[in-house]
Amino acid sequence: RGGGDGRGRDDRGRDSRGRGQRRDDRSSSGGRRQSGRSDWPDRRPPDPNRPPAAPERAVEEWIDEGVVGEAASSSGAKRSRRSPIRVEVPELRGLVGAERAKKLQEILGRAARDFSEDRFSDARKALRPVVEEVPDLPEGRELMGLCQYRLGRWREAIKELEAFRELTGSAEQNPVLADCYRAVGRHARVAELWEELREASPSAELVTEGRIVAAGSLADQGELGAAIVLLGKGFRFPKQPREHHFRRAYALADLYERAGDVPQARSLFTKIAAVDPDYLDVLARRASLD
Repeated sequence: RGGGDGRGRDDRGRDSRGRGQRRDDRSSSGGRRQSGRSDWPDRRPPDPNRPPAAPERAVEEWIDEGVVGEAASSSGAKRSRRSPIRVEVPELRGLVGAERAKKLQEILGRAARDFSEDRFSDARKALRPVVEEVPDLPEGRELMGLCQYRLGRWREAIKELEAFRELTGSAEQNPVLADCYRAVGRHARVAELWEELREASPSAELVTEGRIVAAGSLADQGELGAAIVLLGKGFRFPKQPREHHFRRAYALADLYERAGDVPQARSLFTKIAAVDPDYLDVLARRASLD
């Protein structure tokens, strides 16, 4: 069930089935750090079951939720594709001076807009001089890493996101970073990042992302039983699920099917379909198990 052209999603994603604009209802704890920024591109979780070292497989869609939400509520019109995202990074003034900081913030804004519109190569090109000039700027390293990730450049993404972790001490990009390590077969590092994220427990959404990647890493190593235990531990599909509940349930159902436990897989796919029959290809997956 894989494949894709690097832009569409496989059967564990969103875009190829018209769900690219689905928003989750997470709280602000699952969003972006602020640190003076506004409208920074928000993250969707990484692909839970992408095989390692497969650059053609897409990762989850990132959406500039704040801007889109404002546009939808006010006029329903989309912002211009070329309209930059406003980015404010106060610490830049101390690093390069006020005048240069203003210019670099404009570049970051254009890169953020390119990223939010899936122009990852353009965003990476815009960011490169910023990262070279101010390598200690977390925002630059973070967004560069995410561009590399979306382009399937796993090792380059690892370099940037590890720098982001070192600069900030934050675990918020651990799921994406772990997915990169998973792609290059460094499963021990995936486990380390998962443990760090689990202990930090920044939000239910981020922990779920990390759990899905860690379980996928175990499955990659043929440890389907351990993957099911990790992903299924303490999990019950709620009556009013949020996006991360859907993702976890779908990934768990997929693992059950791969392990040959058809009743459990059918049960989870049925629960998902009962709440949202349009979620990915859940109806087809459910029907295939009859």
